[in-house]
Amino acid sequence: MPSTDLHRPPEAVAVADRYRRLERPISGAIALLLGVAVAVAVLWLPLVPGLLVAAVLVVVVRAPLFISRGTARLVADATPETVRDDFGGPTPPPLVFQWGVADAVHATGSGATYRFSYLFGLRSTTMTVETDRNADGDVRFVVTADGRPWATYEVTVASDGGDTVVDVTWSSDRRFGLNRVPQWLVAERYRVDALGTQGYTVVDRDATLSLSD
Repeated sequence: MPSTDLHRPPEAVAVADRYRRLERPISGAIALLLGVAVAVAVLWLPLVPGLLVAAVLVVVVRAPLFISRGTARLVADATPETVRDDFGGPTPPPLVFQWGVADAVHATGSGATYRFSYLFGLRSTTMTVETDRNADGDVRFVVTADGRPWATYEVTVASDGGDTVVDVTWSSDRRFGLNRVPQWLVAERYRVDALGTQGYTVVDRDATLSLSD
């Protein structure tokens, strides 16, 4: 289990680990297939056409084409203030696949930072969450990765009888390529389970990939 300076719900971390165990080999297989295709193009075609085909393959797979956006309605037994603290804290429920697999999670004065390492520790990424609440108690958090925009989440919390209703709207602030689509699909596969372990029932959800803003 990743080390952390903050408590993370073990049930949610377990779902995040299942996501990572499926996502990593799929992403690795795609990278391997791309490498094989590039090698075949370079070795079996004449030099210039081979290099052109290899370059086109890399560009097509990695070109930043897609934007992710969506909405969700969640229901929880917790009080509205508890839910606001949850979404406004260092480990917001929608980011479970980030803080759940991070090597380290640290709270900051305005949110949190998540640190990841990969390629046997040769490379690393730091994700930063900046959180804000308006006068009505609604929560907004903006996520960056290594200082670059990543995603923005808008969260509205309201009481509905004995339950608390949470409306979440999000959009990616950067485009990503075909090589990241499997990662997005695997996350969608485990999203409902991951939220459920944190006490949130998904009653409606619409997540899409788009080629336009």
